Amino acid sequence: MKELFEQIKSLNILVIGDVMLDRYVIGEVSRISPEAPVPVLAVQEERSVAGGAANVALNLRSLGASVETIGWFGQDEQGDELANMLGAANIQVDSRFRFSSAPTISKSRVTASNHQICRVDREAKASDYEPRLGDIGDVVSEKIKKADAVIISDYGKGFITNELLEMVKVHAQFTSIDPKPSRLLEYNKPNLLTPNRLEALELAGLSREIREPFPQSEVVTRIFERFAPEMLAITLGAEGMLLARDGVVECIIPTAAREVFDVSGAGDTVIASLTMALRTGESFARAAEFANLAAGVVVGKVGTATASQEEILKLL
Repeated sequence: MKELFEQIKSLNILVIGDVMLDRYVIGEVSRISPEAPVPVLAVQEERSVAGGAANVALNLRSLGASVETIGWFGQDEQGDELANMLGAANIQVDSRFRFSSAPTISKSRVTASNHQICRVDREAKASDYEPRLGDIGDVVSEKIKKADAVIISDYGKGFITNELLEMVKVHAQFTSIDPKPSRLLEYNKPNLLTPNRLEALELAGLSREIREPFPQSEVVTRIFERFAPEMLAITLGAEGMLLARDGVVECIIPTAAREVFDVSGAGDTVIASLTMALRTGESFARAAEFANLAAGVVVGKVGTATASQEEILKLL
């Protein structure tokens, strides 16, 4: 495992996708407002973390890779905070990806006694976040060519387009995609596709309402017919991770989590760690075991989080 960590340090990974700023307002409620029938929160803590594609970047960096992030960083307070947060972690953010025509996507969660009271979202419509490749396409393509791997982190906010996916397909050495099936984009022929359970059902053209048992063979067959990935990893929550290649299920790796507090961001950890391990030359199964360990660390934390080398070795 330590040898794997050493090899990861030599990787240069480019993350392209919907970057976000996640804010948490945490406190306690002891009374109802006299102005309206709503709780009054006495704030005890406020913090911000990187979300979406920015969290993928942090997961990569926390395990030792060199990372650059391309996404929509607004020219606003939230954009400054997010760019500075990534910069503090030595993640590159090119100033040419600071835009003024739409705000930085941010989500503020108000929580009392570990229960979310409400969430306040700040974002424009998806079309406002489409990258203008006529202006920045040359910059993007050059960054894609130089990367050992490109991770597409699509949260459905608009930055990922078919034109951008085609550019990645043409120039990338290795492509991993975390898809958002509702957007109906052309996620064709990536090296790695990492949907969760519900996303896999959607990619396969099946109803999200299917519960038990998960139709493994049908889902895998349909996804390979439609998107032809080289490798497919479906995260199944407590049931572990399903691995498939050439339209056939290879195995299911049991979850490594000892305790589960929060699954938010676990998919970011999976695609980051799985991509890095594959690019060092690990087999699909061994890379997935590594990703499973990293995700096991993350779900044991509250809120969007990352896994460190020390935490993975301790869990192992």
